[in-house]
Amino acid sequence: MNGVIVIDKPQGFTSFDVIAVVRRLTRQRKTGHTGTLDPNATGVLPVLLGSATKAQDLIVNHDKTYVADFRLGLTTDTLDIWGETKSACESHVAKDAVERLLPQFTGEIEQIPPMFSAVQKNGVRLYDLARKGVEVERDARRVTVYRLELRAFDEETQTGMLAIACSKGTYVRTLIDDMGAALGVGAVMTALRRTEACGYTLADCVTLEELQTLCESGAIAQKIRPTESLFVSYEAVSVSAAQAKRFQNGAALDLARTALKNRSLPNGEKLRVKDPSGNFLGLGIVSDGMIKIFKLFPAV
Repeated sequence: MNGVIVIDKPQGFTSFDVIAVVRRLTRQRKTGHTGTLDPNATGVLPVLLGSATKAQDLIVNHDKTYVADFRLGLTTDTLDIWGETKSACESHVAKDAVERLLPQFTGEIEQIPPMFSAVQKNGVRLYDLARKGVEVERDARRVTVYRLELRAFDEETQTGMLAIACSKGTYVRTLIDDMGAALGVGAVMTALRRTEACGYTLADCVTLEELQTLCESGAIAQKIRPTESLFVSYEAVSVSAAQAKRFQNGAALDLARTALKNRSLPNGEKLRVKDPSGNFLGLGIVSDGMIKIFKLFPAV
């Protein structure tokens, strides 16, 4: 069983909890994921099965989208509602003030990772230090917020909802905490749902309960996305049966003998290599007029 099963991660499960459940239900020993979600977050979690686990470090699209609830007038040590309160105040921020703030946090910005995160400092996870009450200096990281939209805001309760599209490594908790600081009242995240990751959306997801039903009925195959779907941004090239066999055996292919013979492709460009039947064989990389193997993804 090779490919991607996209799980709608439930609240209270770690990403590794989900992997364990998927491994048990599918009886697939080789499993992996494309990026963790905090236990209290929900939403899109692509899980890699079989030979697709070889794609873990090669995935092209790491951009993600979220919807996040927040509350003004409160700060915690974890930057979300589940942490210990650090400060609380009466907040009377107008909706217009929140909206005027959004451009400041859109585009390329710098973030300091939260102490309660999986980022490492001198080989130690920050959350391990945080649980011991230790706080250390963290270097700011540059991330990109492509879109930041205020979906709702209640001036009476000082609560709202944001829609965020961002690059890999963006902490939504930190974004909300920084916005609260800019407003002068503090803020915490109260809910987080990932709506898109690696090009997959909530429409592609199954719940763990649905996964169990699919496995029990033998219908799981209909929900497994092909490994190739992780690389749709790369151009595809179909090769002959003889070329497919050569490629699978480790040999490079002459670009001039493929359908791309009239194209001038730069060295380093990656291609999806497919056999005459459209089966995905793996990724090739252009080098001096040849398509060399970058990574093979065997069907068995």
